[in-house]
Amino acid sequence: MPDPRVRSARRGGAFTLIELLVVIAIIAILIGLLLPAVQKVREAAARTTCSNNLNQISKAVHNYASSFQDKLPPGMGCGLTGNPTYSSNPFHFELLPFVEQQGIYNAVGLSGASWGNGGGVNGQTTQAAVKTYRCPSDSTPSGDGARGNNAGGWPVTSYFRNYYLFDNSTYLTPNGGGHQQTLSKYNIGNIPDGTSNTIGVVERYADLQSNNCSGTQYAGLYTHHAQERVHWGYSQWAPVYGQWVGISTTSFPANAIPQTGVTARDACYYRPNSGHSGTVQVLLLDGSVRGVSGSIGAQTWAYAILPDDGQPLGSNW
Repeated sequence: MPDPRVRSARRGGAFTLIELLVVIAIIAILIGLLLPAVQKVREAAARTTCSNNLNQISKAVHNYASSFQDKLPPGMGCGLTGNPTYSSNPFHFELLPFVEQQGIYNAVGLSGASWGNGGGVNGQTTQAAVKTYRCPSDSTPSGDGARGNNAGGWPVTSYFRNYYLFDNSTYLTPNGGGHQQTLSKYNIGNIPDGTSNTIGVVERYADLQSNNCSGTQYAGLYTHHAQERVHWGYSQWAPVYGQWVGISTTSFPANAIPQTGVTARDACYYRPNSGHSGTVQVLLLDGSVRGVSGSIGAQTWAYAILPDDGQPLGSNW
């Protein structure tokens, strides 16, 4: 006759179906509780990396000024070594030597290529992406996303310069050709509102294609917007159609303030925005980086980006 103690021991060492389902449910609950925490940690790390990128850009701007008699880098400079009659070296390109990318700068310049036509030497081309110019929270590059390129292979950036600071003087290129260069009329030491009250660079999704905001795009100038997107911040038309639409000392349009908590599907190309939750990071010219929420007033935002309005920033700054 079997020993009942043996049967009891066997029953006690096995899981019933109900017990197994309870264990699976507990594991699922724990995973559900853990995932948001992991996502928060990842976003915090991405935001820190993004802030560090902006700090590197700030150092690049100041080192550029130290190398060029206190001048600020141009919004759109006047040509490269091999093509001096074409405005083809925008803000981010000018900063390449100061973010440890002298190789790309030299290769494109020595090739005689306009910045954006695919030229280059020794394997360095205008398609070369720069990690410092890409926020890890920005998921929009649709091509070689790991390197920060769009579907066409062109390099994109998550950081856009302040047009009203770096592009407030316009000149024809010295050798003619009908092209314009946009330079700053200030240097690093004489910005009227001071470096601590003036935004230099903002975040914006790098490669916005057609989305829920596409109805506001201007098809007639789409090529200029495309250049702005793939040429790392070219914005000849920015004050009218770009990310600085409508800003002045007398008008403060609400549609110009940063978009926060918005996905790329709902982000507008003419507004600062980011993949961060509830904030867009901005770089002030004194080198500090701060987060700006979507609740900032349009007037305060305008005062922060205009370098010469003479107004103190509002209480919601």
